[in-house]
Amino acid sequence: MFKRIAALALIILSLTLQACASDTAGLQAYADNIDGYTFMYPNGWAPIKVPGSSDVVFHDLIEETENVSVVVSDITSDTQLTDLGDPTEVARTLLNAVIAPSQSGQEADLLAAASRTEDDKVYYALEYSVDLPIGKRHNLSTVVVRRGKLFTLSLSTPESRWTKVEPVFQRVVDSFSVY
Repeated sequence: MFKRIAALALIILSLTLQACASDTAGLQAYADNIDGYTFMYPNGWAPIKVPGSSDVVFHDLIEETENVSVVVSDITSDTQLTDLGDPTEVARTLLNAVIAPSQSGQEADLLAAASRTEDDKVYYALEYSVDLPIGKRHNLSTVVVRRGKLFTLSLSTPESRWTKVEPVFQRVVDSFSVY
């Protein structure tokens, strides 16, 4: 009888612990209190300095080409994300103007574009692949407008690693929030 009770208690404890497991397991928080945004990034990633327009960049210490970055751009204070177009239009503008402009030798394919609203803010979630001279990459981005600024969080990995990192990367882009 005691063994049954102990086994039942262990099963209940195991189920309780699984239910308590967080969606942020394996992720660390980053917050920029000056620009007003936050996101989660994978454990084992470190910040790096990249000259240019990125506000912050983290990369994997082992697979150094995997990275997450945030770019903050000024726009007019009354511009809303929907004023820039629907998710597909914004994605095409990003791909054609920034990711793979003509004569860059790069090609980009839009795989998905969607919209979500959180705390009265509209976010566009974009997924695309990019053919670079060094190989094909799989990218996710989240775009949002707040206080006259356009925020773009982007994650990138070699296409060969996409299926392995997809669940974690999806949690990262879903965690991006402006305040």
